[in-house]
Amino acid sequence: MKIAITGGIGAGKSFVCQWLRKYGIEVYDCDAAAKRLMRSSSMIRSSLIALIGEHVYEQDKLQKRVMAEFILASPDNVQAVNDIVHPAVAADFEQSGYDWLESAILFDSNFHTRIDINKVVCVTAPLETRISRIMRRDGISREKALEWIHRQLPQEEVIRLSNYEICNDGKIDIDLQVRELLKEIYNS
Repeated sequence: MKIAITGGIGAGKSFVCQWLRKYGIEVYDCDAAAKRLMRSSSMIRSSLIALIGEHVYEQDKLQKRVMAEFILASPDNVQAVNDIVHPAVAADFEQSGYDWLESAILFDSNFHTRIDINKVVCVTAPLETRISRIMRRDGISREKALEWIHRQLPQEEVIRLSNYEICNDGKIDIDLQVRELLKEIYNS
């Protein structure tokens, strides 16, 4: 069974994945894999250079600022980058041996259509909690945090598309929710 964990930026997907590890479940991190593959794959590198320009890599290092500016410029740019990176990430996941994966943009980017997923878990948090987490983590303004949030599918839509929800609001017991989730997934 293949299970995806998703949710908007600042919801706390990685935190929930840490709890899953306490129960012996290793989770494939799509974002980390994409970054690794953009560094290591010559095919991805040449495709990104052709798309964005030589300046996207400097001394063999991906220039995050250049990539972010390109992605933020238009939805077509996002799709063009996704079309380069996501097939490689999907293939890497399929070969990884993992049953669980974490993807912030599982539905936004249609990544769920690139792999066979049986169940989807959505991690949620209140908007203000997400904003403060993003601001603290990335050292950015409230406006920039909101900009990133609004570039993703609304949380309510992701919940609707998912099979399960874990609320990571800092109040509801995460351990209890994770144990209930595992019981439901593996006993159904």
